[in-house]
Amino acid sequence: MKILVINCGSSSLKFKLIEMQDETVLAKGNCERIGAGGHVKCKANGTTVSYDCELQNHAAAFEKVSELLMNGDTKVIDSPDDIAAIGHRVVQGGDIFHKSVLVDEKVKDGIRSLIDLAPLHNSANLQGIECAEAAFPGKPNVCVFDNAFHSTMPPRAYMYPLPYRYYQDYKVRKYGFHGTSHRYISVRLHGMHPEYRKIIICHIGNGSSVSAIKDGEVMDTSMGMTPLDGFIMGTRCGSIDPAIVTYIQEKEGVSPERMNEIMNKESGLLGLSGVSSDMRDLRKAANAGNERAQLALDVLYYQVAQQIGAYMVSLGGFDALVFTAGIGENTPMTRKIVCDFFKFFGMKLDPKKNEAAIGKEMRISTDDSSVAVYVIPTDEELMIARDTKALIRR
Repeated sequence: MKILVINCGSSSLKFKLIEMQDETVLAKGNCERIGAGGHVKCKANGTTVSYDCELQNHAAAFEKVSELLMNGDTKVIDSPDDIAAIGHRVVQGGDIFHKSVLVDEKVKDGIRSLIDLAPLHNSANLQGIECAEAAFPGKPNVCVFDNAFHSTMPPRAYMYPLPYRYYQDYKVRKYGFHGTSHRYISVRLHGMHPEYRKIIICHIGNGSSVSAIKDGEVMDTSMGMTPLDGFIMGTRCGSIDPAIVTYIQEKEGVSPERMNEIMNKESGLLGLSGVSSDMRDLRKAANAGNERAQLALDVLYYQVAQQIGAYMVSLGGFDALVFTAGIGENTPMTRKIVCDFFKFFGMKLDPKKNEAAIGKEMRISTDDSSVAVYVIPTDEELMIARDTKALIRR
């Protein structure tokens, strides 16, 4: 059984074709700059192709994906009939969708009704679903929602202290995101160590979040009503004093739309450092004496540690800490400095294992550490494919 996993952004389409018999990746790639030129990249059969082409819309991108999968050096299927189903990442399921679902008109209407909560994401996700239906007619489509795993949070964790009518009228509450990643890590760690009942997962990448999980259920997570909330990220500011927003708007005559763009695309590591949102660039600049680059790194380390500390309270202690995603998996220095905040708690890393664990699944704490610390590479696409397989079989 072959399942195509799709992740549509406003101007991008990432894809991965997975053979579910042994969960091997047959092909993966992305279409970028949709509507503004276009670039395609695909890796399959040990070959990588990459080139510019015209991609006027997502429908054109889907046509290109079909072409890549069925032709040339990246050919892995003979026809669309070889694909059993298509699984889609959908960012916002609100309080409507608490688990993955087969797509029908009612589901699409539900996603459409939530566009106001995630305008850039849900509209693109819905467009991807409709394009997939056109490109692969008759094939089942499945939606896997980014916030669904977090639906077990208790009200004390997800409610904001605003007038209650905003929750009733506009569904203003914490939803959390990166849920598919957090669920994958939770399931993976439980499979290795079912004795770990309380775990904290640090998904640290360009977008970042931390979650507190007890017996497989989320007790709290750092992202809120939108993926802007939480701690410092690549270009997102994370949690700030809300009065700052109106203060800057008044001082500079900034519109709400422009303020939103500043907080989402010009802040975070990039905004503080003035250098880059990429950890490699920041480390290089910091090592060369750039004080703002070092400041940005210090804020990241401190805020991640703060979040872990807060979730120690949420869980009443914890058994394991996991680092995942681009920064979490690939930067030993980040893991070391974050864990150093918890020396008082008896957390100890094995320096050699920490340095060796770059993109590898590995325990990096010492045998006598008070908490087991792991690096586990995430695989959101595989989790989406597994959900898709389960639903179409059901």
